[in-house]
Amino acid sequence: MVESRTKYTEPKDNIIGFKNALVSKDAESYSLDLSNKDMMQEKTEAAPCLMNGAVNSIHDLFVSKRVQAQDLIVNEFDCDAPKILVVDDHAASRMAAVAVLAMEGYEVIEADSGFTGVELVAQKAPDLILLDVMMPEMDGFQVCQLLKQNEHTRLIPIIFISGLNDRRSRIRGIEVGADDFLSKPFDRLELTARVKSLVTQKRLNEELDHAEQVLFSIARAIESRDPKTGDHCERLVKFGKAFGEYLNLTRNQIRDLMWGGYLHDIGKVAIPDAVLLKTGKFTAQEWDIMKQHVLIGEKICQPLRNIRGVIPIIRHHHERWDGSGYPDGLVGEDIPYLAQVFQMIDIFDALISERPYKRAFTLEEAKALMAEETALGWRNPRLMQQFTEFISSFQDWQLWVS
Repeated sequence: MVESRTKYTEPKDNIIGFKNALVSKDAESYSLDLSNKDMMQEKTEAAPCLMNGAVNSIHDLFVSKRVQAQDLIVNEFDCDAPKILVVDDHAASRMAAVAVLAMEGYEVIEADSGFTGVELVAQKAPDLILLDVMMPEMDGFQVCQLLKQNEHTRLIPIIFISGLNDRRSRIRGIEVGADDFLSKPFDRLELTARVKSLVTQKRLNEELDHAEQVLFSIARAIESRDPKTGDHCERLVKFGKAFGEYLNLTRNQIRDLMWGGYLHDIGKVAIPDAVLLKTGKFTAQEWDIMKQHVLIGEKICQPLRNIRGVIPIIRHHHERWDGSGYPDGLVGEDIPYLAQVFQMIDIFDALISERPYKRAFTLEEAKALMAEETALGWRNPRLMQQFTEFISSFQDWQLWVS
């Protein structure tokens, strides 16, 4: 039976509060204390075992999270009853769908207009929307397009239920992002089968999204663990967006650059404090340990499909154009392009930021040093020229480091 059933029938003329109601939470961060000096050598020697254990634990956590999500969801929704929002201005059609879904055990919410439907999405966060196409003031196409363009609602499955069976209407529905179509009058078995399939997929996606949020929390924690970096990750996110747009990268590439700002050093979670927080020069053994962070980060992130575009950045952001970098010694264009782009902003931010072991370099000093490294064969010359042109004309970065 349905636990709660709510009916809303008062359309509103605006949806100003829609975006404000869909606010995401920032990832939490924490700080770790510096290890006792007497334990530093012991931790360094034990580092390989500690790293393997930590990495395997995190990797297994995300793999098991995915398996548990699949098992949980497929088991007839034995957790919270999924919420279905039915949006239709015809009462008879709306109530027919409500009756079928209520019998299947869903929590059903009703709306008799597009405006009301959009408001309820913000208020109730439904798991799926059954949406009529032909409605006054705000039709189903407009509702669908609005929801699919919003970062917080774009993953909610939308099924169009309409008497419009022509090819043009279906193409229009695909263009605005509809996930499925049903014709009126709908078949009861077909409706329940399609609803169940899409709700299952949504809940699986949510479980994976939660795992991604854990990753971002870990990444923020690493930044707090190393006080030398300040707000390095936050600045890299901003640099990634700005430089990516300057290079006319695709939306997904810019997103990967921005996520790389947070996740590029996530492998440092397994690097012992004795190495990570050392202010002096690394020994050969310590340097070998530090270089493992890119491989560790790659392994941690591999189970999550949505961030696969970030993995080349994580693994290869320390490669060099002439092959003298790590971990694979890739040469030239064999280095993934986004990793090359990310290198530019990562190095630049490190140079212009104050650290305990150095002062903040000026713009001209940072550009000169990066030009020297390019002359040594470490950077892509063409990309370095593009970055120099970008950073010389882009002034907002000065506000980020002030």
